[in-house]
Amino acid sequence: MMGIAQAAAIMAVALLAVLPVRGHASTRPEIPVTTLGAHTLLVQIDHEGVSPAVTSRIDTQASGSSLLTLVAGFASNSAAPADTYGNTWKQIGDAAVYNGYDGRFNAKAYVALAGHGGPRHTVTLVKGSVPEGEITIPFIEIKNAGKLQDVARNYPTPGLISRAADKLARTWQGKSADPTRMELTSGSVTTTGPATLVAVWLGDAYVYSMTAVPDDGFKVIDSYLQLPPNSAVQCAVATRQVTTAGTYNVTWKGTPAQGAILWLFAFQSDQPKQ
Repeated sequence: MMGIAQAAAIMAVALLAVLPVRGHASTRPEIPVTTLGAHTLLVQIDHEGVSPAVTSRIDTQASGSSLLTLVAGFASNSAAPADTYGNTWKQIGDAAVYNGYDGRFNAKAYVALAGHGGPRHTVTLVKGSVPEGEITIPFIEIKNAGKLQDVARNYPTPGLISRAADKLARTWQGKSADPTRMELTSGSVTTTGPATLVAVWLGDAYVYSMTAVPDDGFKVIDSYLQLPPNSAVQCAVATRQVTTAGTYNVTWKGTPAQGAILWLFAFQSDQPKQ
């Protein structure tokens, strides 16, 4: 027969066999994933604008988000944006001047990295020169984004056909536009890992009804493409989540053919401290 001591040893071994093995817990912090947060689009139509221009209220994170806004309208309304939570807005590059309007209109982009936020968050723009003028202001939160990894801006125009065909062509701001060339491709951005991409399309033609559709997984989140008779600044904003490092761009297909100021932003998280 089995002795008491031997039986106890066998039971102890069996118990150890069913107990879970505990490894060493990882002390390396995880990198938070950036995602699209709250967003809105303010549009004031021409001759009916007011100053200050104030976006709708959105609820943003108290901390940990980067904030992006663009201002498109009269160049003489040159003030920088302000917001409810006193963030410092940095202009990204120079203003882009619209073609065909004698320099009267431009568009600018601003970012507040690692911004402060909270409920009822708005962006405000004082229109010191032309308070009644048209203006368009997208306002986008990118959660868990500590840095603007890359940005591209370009200003493509539709393909032009020969002057010999002028009488048969549609006039586009004094030029002859080929209606079969309706695709405009942005510049490229390069990421080092997961990122939130934000694409902005700002058309330049004096038209009232249009389309602007991005490709390659971008989804439109805000747009203003059906304009009133007294005009406004047309705009579309789209985003895409990417999970790997790479180089990305976006092609916008629209009707009718027109040029557009195109921005593409790549937001990433900060690397955690080791």
